[in-house]
Amino acid sequence: MKNNHYWSRLLLVLVMGQMLATAVAFGRTYEEKEWGLGMIMRGATIPFATDETRVASLVPMMWYEGERVFFLGTEGGVRFYTHDRWQFSALGRMHFFDIPAEFQNEYQGDTVDLGVRARYRFLGPTYFDVETMTDLEGSAFVNFRYGSSWRGRGFQFHPYAEFKLKNRHYNSYYFGLDRTAVAGGGDLAIGFVGTYHFVSNIYAYGAAKVTLLDRQVRNSEFVNKDGLSEIYLGLGLSNDRGKPRRPVVSNTAYWRVAHGWATPSSLADIFNGEASNDEFNNQLTSVFYGHPLTDRLFGLPIDMFVTGGLVWHWKSEVQESAQEYVANIKLYYTIPLPVRLRVGAAEGLSYVNEIPYVERTQLGKKGYEPSKLLNFLDFSADFNLGDITGGEAMGHWWLGYGIHHRSAIFESAQHFGRIKGGSNFQTVYLQWHY
Repeated sequence: MKNNHYWSRLLLVLVMGQMLATAVAFGRTYEEKEWGLGMIMRGATIPFATDETRVASLVPMMWYEGERVFFLGTEGGVRFYTHDRWQFSALGRMHFFDIPAEFQNEYQGDTVDLGVRARYRFLGPTYFDVETMTDLEGSAFVNFRYGSSWRGRGFQFHPYAEFKLKNRHYNSYYFGLDRTAVAGGGDLAIGFVGTYHFVSNIYAYGAAKVTLLDRQVRNSEFVNKDGLSEIYLGLGLSNDRGKPRRPVVSNTAYWRVAHGWATPSSLADIFNGEASNDEFNNQLTSVFYGHPLTDRLFGLPIDMFVTGGLVWHWKSEVQESAQEYVANIKLYYTIPLPVRLRVGAAEGLSYVNEIPYVERTQLGKKGYEPSKLLNFLDFSADFNLGDITGGEAMGHWWLGYGIHHRSAIFESAQHFGRIKGGSNFQTVYLQWHY
């Protein structure tokens, strides 16, 4: 049930959509966007007859509302047509396959559903969705969803009701475990998503969903539940919704080109200046686009960007060339020295179509099955070239050092295969703001 190769298609669509939709906007100004970055604990019912009845997982999430591209927690997409009350989007959403945690590294059944959504908005915040989705293995379904939105002092609440019509392949795969045939059917679910604004940019996030399984699934030989439940609880950062979004922010979009060298060392070793060289000299080259979100966080001059990256892992004597797709939110703080120094950190998702050698060997030593989808971190420090040369044009250029890091949050995330560890590359880069 290793379907994670479908993540590449989702991330590629989102990354390229964001880059192409905004890259031509040379010299423009940018307004403050809705954004969010959080760490959420998900608890869910295991539908099968196992000793464990529930499973928990840590899910990093990000939110972004652009003109066309959006990320909303566990889903993201591109709006390709909007007219009056109608909206049509290409959509991708995490699909969690809930089995006991001890088997998740072996099976890695979490995947992504891809499809299209048509949304009709009624008067006010009420909407009706029709989604046609598939995991590209033929496990297809159609969602019919009716929802609304309530806002109060400090909170947002989004209740909904949903009917999922599933084909035979879907039920046989996810509930017959691909071992027995289960006829198609329809699930009925109700749920909500909510946020609460504590103070400044700090928010609490919560969601819940209860699903009544169809008769065909309930009668499957492997299933011993009539219904399923999911609960999400966590904290995150977001724009301060108690204040109006500013029409213009001071930061601008950027392009970054980087080249990096693999290291078998851990993040701690790298930060301590004790990184060792990869004996096979594996390397990567990356191109990232950054789109401004805001230039303030907790009242401080912190620049934030939603970024997308395409990474090429070069062929070596121990690996073939491979591609990596990255989506993340990055923060920068500029230290106002005579030569401006800027430090940055990013959180997001990374997918590779082939596991890099340094990652494969490091995880193999620990007995893990690698995962192509992992959490992504990026740490950087750069300085402004204009402050050195005195040239006004060079003030848009920054030269820096970065750490390109893939990992799986210490076995706590089922969609990353319950892995501990990953890979690191030390990079040098040139970044141009325009």
